[in-house]
Amino acid sequence: MKIMSESGVAAVEFALVSPVLILLFFVIIEFSIVLYDKAIITNASREGARSATVYNGDASDAAVKDLVDSYLSNHLISLGGNNSPSVNVTTTGDNLTVSVNYTYDFLVLPNFTSLDTSLNLSGTTVMRME
Repeated sequence: MKIMSESGVAAVEFALVSPVLILLFFVIIEFSIVLYDKAIITNASREGARSATVYNGDASDAAVKDLVDSYLSNHLISLGGNNSPSVNVTTTGDNLTVSVNYTYDFLVLPNFTSLDTSLNLSGTTVMRME
């Protein structure tokens, strides 16, 4: 004599576990985008500093900022965010410093927590003008 039927156990287990798996999937995607954007910001500051040093300091700060902005607009994943990166170019003595700051707004995280849902990403490159 059978006491309980086990025909719907798999469906119930899947219904209990699937929301957690879906949330984990989106969190992995979100943090992958953050890491990608961090790499792009660092590379953009490196490209800006390199372009200024290749021209032996003849490139203006505005030209370096335009190059970095162009690089960021072509490669940065913002997912419809309203934040635009800020670029600072400073020259002290023989050193040129290019700094890029960007505030990343999370997509999935704000829906599940009451934490601060933005992350400040920055990249700085210092190169010697020779």
